[in-house]
Amino acid sequence: MPKVFGFPNPVNETSARIVATGAVVMSVLFVATGNPWVLVPLTYGFIARVLTGPLLSPLGRIATEVITPRIKRVHVLVAGPPKRFAQGIGAVFSVTGSALWLFDMHTASRVVIGMLACAASLEAFVGFCLGCAIFSRLMRWGVIPESICEDCNNISARLNAAQ
Repeated sequence: MPKVFGFPNPVNETSARIVATGAVVMSVLFVATGNPWVLVPLTYGFIARVLTGPLLSPLGRIATEVITPRIKRVHVLVAGPPKRFAQGIGAVFSVTGSALWLFDMHTASRVVIGMLACAASLEAFVGFCLGCAIFSRLMRWGVIPESICEDCNNISARLNAAQ
């Protein structure tokens, strides 16, 4: 039986940015229209990616298997644990936005999903992963053990591998 639960390590940065672009599109669509059905694939996608990486995420599958292979460029590989952490933050925001909508707190829901759109936009368009930055800070403070991400502690190994 193939392994279902898990997360890739390393992660292709191009694929991560494509997934973030999809999250931005869905988030902005929800904020602009207020259509709660947009929250279904948005929330499902984040939860699926946290639990299984791209395996059970339609957006993740399209990014990793269809779009990224067609982009002819040098793809950068980055550590998986911070990206999974970032997907977890996205899951918390999308679940919170969905719950707020269900409890008729529509404006609050739009604000939360708008915040998600801002964070995903940083990843998609600038290449700055806010969740990864938070992950790094938590590692520095000792909240996340260094053993969770050995690559995060040894950036020189990644830089040498990229050359």
